[in-house]
Amino acid sequence: MFNRNSLFTRIVIGKAIGFIFGLVGFILMPWFMPEPNELLRWGILFWYPTVGAVIAMFGVVTWHPVLHLPLPWWFRAPLIGAWMNFVLAFFAYDDLQRIMLHTFGEQGLLQSPFWVTAEGLIVGLIIGGLATKLGGEGKHIVDM
Repeated sequence: MFNRNSLFTRIVIGKAIGFIFGLVGFILMPWFMPEPNELLRWGILFWYPTVGAVIAMFGVVTWHPVLHLPLPWWFRAPLIGAWMNFVLAFFAYDDLQRIMLHTFGEQGLLQSPFWVTAEGLIVGLIIGGLATKLGGEGKHIVDM
């Protein structure tokens, strides 16, 4: 069940690391925003395990079928993490804007809620790296 190179192992690792990031966000959010939206806190807690699972599942795709180019983990995982957080910024724009304004101020450099896209890139890189190192990658992991 927990073979070294298997899709299941990748998904468990991705979700576990995502849960750790989500838990950190859940715990620290009251420090970054007075009276945080409880739905946003719970959403962040459940968002990052989902991001981890998606990144882990895309570990099967190592070749782009249209462009005929390789897709290494260090390109694929940050791209997926950034894209998922970019979508998150649309759904939670107002709450994320309040967090950024409270944290960095009105004249701060990082006042846009879309900076969570960069956070997703970093989280995706971490999840993808660990999932690939511990769970393998490529089409063969599905057959394990």
